[in-house]
Amino acid sequence: MDFQAIFHFFESTSLITYIVLAWLSVYFILSFSILFSRLILINKWIQNENQALKALMQGEKDLSQSTSILKKCKEIDETKMNIYKNSVEKKATIGLTWLSIIASTSPFIGLFGTVISILETFGGLEMQNSLSIIAPKISEALIATGCGILVAIPAYSFHLAIKRKAYELINILDSEIKLLISNSFTKV
Repeated sequence: MDFQAIFHFFESTSLITYIVLAWLSVYFILSFSILFSRLILINKWIQNENQALKALMQGEKDLSQSTSILKKCKEIDETKMNIYKNSVEKKATIGLTWLSIIASTSPFIGLFGTVISILETFGGLEMQNSLSIIAPKISEALIATGCGILVAIPAYSFHLAIKRKAYELINILDSEIKLLISNSFTKV
């Protein structure tokens, strides 16, 4: 792509397009921030919980020597352990709402920028209706729609990836709870 075309685009574009592109840029950065922060945290939790689950499956009777979140529960009580599990699920899924909002609204924000740019193009034509004047302006206007879609696709993908990782974590915690409950009945 020619850098002069990029500079020309930014010289000739309207304030609304700048606002739309800035808004979409914030959304893009926010999407990646949520992805990296959640995946780092959830992967660490999954690693810790997998170690705890492995220890339980190898005959450990409790989680006192592990890094499991369920270790905080001093007694083997299914209700309390499920409460801990629910709090982990809530923490693991922080940001999913924002990713949903970004994925669903980005194309509309881009489309809004495109519609405004097209309206400005037709409004500024007056009596000139030459295709050579309209075509470049329409193509510039479509950049906002493209950017909206470009932001929405990763946000939706990140939402699904984080949701899946949180699901894995909760399944591991469920397995730990079942083993702890099972071990407590065999002690009695």
